[in-house]
Amino acid sequence: MARITIIETGEVPQKHRERHGSFPDMFARMIRAEDPAATIEVVSIPSGDALPDPSKLEAVLITGAAAGVYDGLDWIAPLEDFVRMAYANKTPMVGVCFGHQLIAQALGGTVRKSEQGWGIGRHVYQVLPENGVIDGEAVAVAASHQDQVIEPPSDALTILSSEFTPHAGLLYANGATLTVQPHPEFDVGFAQVCCDLRDGKAPEAVVATARASLAEPMDNAKLGGAIARFLARRAAP
Repeated sequence: MARITIIETGEVPQKHRERHGSFPDMFARMIRAEDPAATIEVVSIPSGDALPDPSKLEAVLITGAAAGVYDGLDWIAPLEDFVRMAYANKTPMVGVCFGHQLIAQALGGTVRKSEQGWGIGRHVYQVLPENGVIDGEAVAVAASHQDQVIEPPSDALTILSSEFTPHAGLLYANGATLTVQPHPEFDVGFAQVCCDLRDGKAPEAVVATARASLAEPMDNAKLGGAIARFLARRAAP
């Protein structure tokens, strides 16, 4: 039975939380769809929780956030230190969206706002063959981001990619760290919310295309299951 510690770095807007839950709630549903016996613990940075010692954790998942990893907020540097300690300790670790970017930055990569603009709606990513974590040739998953990993760390292998997001999934050389830019924890309803939140911020055509794309089949369960198995397998004694 895996014991997974979710580091909550951002919050779902209050008016959407009652229906969709928090980001840790979404990840807990995603993980338990694959591993019903998983134990989930939450460390909430917005609530002021202290970061634990990563060497004492079985597995870690870092969520998305509205913040940018380069914003210089007072909690980002300590979280980068946490990531470096977890990485050195080979604590199983997954980062999603902001978590993907934060882990890359902490380990020597470059993150910034992309010239591509807003990535929202259903995006399709090519899968690196025989990567050992994600099966198949492609996965279609909801995205919601402007920032991207522009240059991955030197010991990261790109295993998910698209024209819009060249480094959408990274598998690290320590064998215990996996990060992805898209959101396998989002159901279609919350992916629609993310489109609504971009009204007036992203170009109208981008938002309209993103909304329409969500009618197409999604591979959230496939990518979410791969993440849950990665954490459970790496955490197993």
